Amino acid sequence: MPRQAMSRALRALTPRALARHYRSRHPHPTAELVHHPHPWARALGLVTVVLIGAWLGLLIVGNVRTPVGPMNTTMTLRPSVTGGTKINVSPLGALELRSHNAPVRLDVNVDQLDPERAQALVDHPERISGLQDEIASDVQHGTLDLAVRSGVAVVSGATALGLAVYRRPRRALAAGGLALALLTASGGAAAATWNPNSVLEPKFSGLLSSAPSLVGNARSIVTEFDVYQQELARLVTNVTKLYDATSTLPAYQPDPTTIRVLHVSDIHLNPASWKIIASLVEQYEINVIVDSGDTMDHGSAAENGFLDPIADLGAPYVWVRGNHDSRETQRYLEGIDNAHVLDEGRAVTVGGLRFAGMGDPQFTPDRSGDKENLPSEETAGQRLADALRAQKAAGTPVDIAIAHNPDAARETDGQVPLVLAGHLHHSEMEILDKGTRLRIEGSTGGSGLRALEGQYPDPIETSVLYLDRDTHRLQAWDEIKLGGLGLTTAEVSRHLPKENQPGATPDDDLSPSPSGNTSTSRSPRGSSNGSPSTSTGVPPGAP
Repeated sequence: MPRQAMSRALRALTPRALARHYRSRHPHPTAELVHHPHPWARALGLVTVVLIGAWLGLLIVGNVRTPVGPMNTTMTLRPSVTGGTKINVSPLGALELRSHNAPVRLDVNVDQLDPERAQALVDHPERISGLQDEIASDVQHGTLDLAVRSGVAVVSGATALGLAVYRRPRRALAAGGLALALLTASGGAAAATWNPNSVLEPKFSGLLSSAPSLVGNARSIVTEFDVYQQELARLVTNVTKLYDATSTLPAYQPDPTTIRVLHVSDIHLNPASWKIIASLVEQYEINVIVDSGDTMDHGSAAENGFLDPIADLGAPYVWVRGNHDSRETQRYLEGIDNAHVLDEGRAVTVGGLRFAGMGDPQFTPDRSGDKENLPSEETAGQRLADALRAQKAAGTPVDIAIAHNPDAARETDGQVPLVLAGHLHHSEMEILDKGTRLRIEGSTGGSGLRALEGQYPDPIETSVLYLDRDTHRLQAWDEIKLGGLGLTTAEVSRHLPKENQPGATPDDDLSPSPSGNTSTSRSPRGSSNGSPSTSTGVPPGAP
């Protein structure tokens, strides 16, 4: 045997070579690279997909808009740990009821009052007796529709997400079936634990959180709110007395012959305003009340009863229509004793002064078309100016013109000494180019419910105008401001026109000025603007 062949044979007999030969004949099983998850992990993943998909389905399409009596509401199911029912009353806040124990919560959003259904109740009072049954039926139908829609939303959402995650139709269908089973179980738990007495123990949040301490149970709401109105009126009385005792205004002192006009505006259905107005009429011995509009909020016939206290305020009431007041509102007010409704330049003499007014051409109770600088406002103002010119030509000149929107009021420049307006919910005084004084009143209703939309409630504002009985010219005015809802502060500030300042010349009353007020006298609290004012934080009813 050759030497090389013998060498290869010997190497083939070594242990390493024998091992390689054995492995080639008996290979070891190879390890798998794909790890199969534990069954519990797979189940947990499926449940997670189902919950997320169901939540997304409810979020996107799981709500029902349904009428409940005269209101439009939106009902929604939401995942929850504690269950219950949450009723959102924007912008006041919300109340929560422990109505059931289940992993779903019922959210009810009260969107708005439907004017047509509210009007139907006014036109057919006999329907009110069955309103409770109608509301119960509406809630039942809405809940049934919500259950069906929520079931579709939950199954669709879970199935769609399961298909996106697993990419296997069988897994996706399993996710949808599990979602339906969970929703059915949740509905069963809610029905089994339903507690109708939960309405007796509601939990309030937002601005409604003070409701239990302020008004107690539902039976005392009307009584307690009447007490609130009386206490707020007493606060006005106390501040007025404090102002009379502390202010020193040697440049102007009203006398018994002075005509006192109370200017109010934008009450917006705040019932507390009537108590305040009545208190001011008594304290200031008011001769005439002028309301520059937006007494209502929606202008529906259902609101007309709100106007009834006007007959008992103690002074004649001169009124023009605002953009939240309807023609129906105007017709109702024309039938109230003591009220004088002005429109289309109509003039009337009340309390020794001649007034003329123009109703707002807009009617925008939903604020959808409530805009500034509209041609319709200018046109209305021009018609009012034409009426003022006609009155002057007839020898019966108007002392005070009234329009709701300042855009319309500005068109009367040069035709009347004083024009009153509102609409802006804050007070201003301006001398127009041709010498007419424009007085814009703030909201005597504290902007109504709109006061609650901002960070702080809007104040309640009104003013007393003092006019000379012989010349019918403005001599001074007091601005009165009360703190908004929940606040007990008040401020009264006296202002003088430029022509009434000490040392003023006869031409001063024709000089345009942004405010047209003086800065004479001192403020008891050191007011920086120089206008005399009195502020107090005393609680209502304090002596």
